[in-house]
Amino acid sequence: MTQISDLTVLFADLRGSTALYETLGNAEATSVVTHCVGSLTRPVSDFGGHVVKTLGDGLMAVFPRPTSALQAAAVIHEVLDAITSRGHQHGASTGLRDLKLQIAMARGEVVEMAGDCYGDAVNVAARLLDHAGDNETLVTAEVLQGLPEQTRSRFRCLDRMVLRGRVEPVQVFVLGGRPGTDLPPTQFAGDSAPVSEPDGLRLEWVDHHDIFASRQMPVVLGRGPQSEFRVDDSRVSRSHARVDWHGGAFQLTDLSYNGTYVRFADGEIVSLRRGSCTLHGSGEIGLGGSPGDPAATCVLFDVLRFGDTQPLLAADLL
Repeated sequence: MTQISDLTVLFADLRGSTALYETLGNAEATSVVTHCVGSLTRPVSDFGGHVVKTLGDGLMAVFPRPTSALQAAAVIHEVLDAITSRGHQHGASTGLRDLKLQIAMARGEVVEMAGDCYGDAVNVAARLLDHAGDNETLVTAEVLQGLPEQTRSRFRCLDRMVLRGRVEPVQVFVLGGRPGTDLPPTQFAGDSAPVSEPDGLRLEWVDHHDIFASRQMPVVLGRGPQSEFRVDDSRVSRSHARVDWHGGAFQLTDLSYNGTYVRFADGEIVSLRRGSCTLHGSGEIGLGGSPGDPAATCVLFDVLRFGDTQPLLAADLL
């Protein structure tokens, strides 16, 4: 039987599970991940939702109301926090202690058929999950509109994101102030904001280079196929770092397990651990290691202002 409803779609994904397989072995790691995902499904039904399917190290669920989905998301985060806290207390492997959770939600018309769900909201939530940072909850404007005003004030706008496979950009918001957590501190490098907005960002790694305009943000750097700038190196996380366009500047945020580092032209190195910094001038982005380490995987960056460069560069963004 096919049913069409207005629903809130939630995707949740465990990150860091790869380390479990390296430390525990395949059989035990599979058991641990299965137990974790099973624990994360319980809040879904507690708040009136329905688990559509589990996805190895994650799950997909639908809710009739955005408020219920957000309440479930908060408890899902708390459940994983409790699991990792017990891991710390009992001396569990580093892989278990360092598991992280990403959640993304979208709202719209959903087609329920043969035990699965389809529709634009499903596709948007799935794609949006690729852009979520560790222990972060991202939602679309449609989800936000269905929340009480007091709850909406807890979200920070990330502007419009261009999601892979979708022409129209999506307005995205990130939840802040989750109990026991804070938004990652923003670290600003340099003395002051530039007086004029930059026109583009050039990224280079080995023989791979691209120029991105602000309208193409966010750009994820990582080894995963979903990354807009792919760095195919085993030391790099599949979604390692994200560049956003915010406040008239390119801002780099660490999403990884091993950290992201930025060395600016003056030699200053900024270490990002779930933190952010504003990119300016030129320099190197170390993925998983400091640019001061000769073995580190580094992406060169250059913030472009066409008034200061050759006009030919402008054509690269068209």
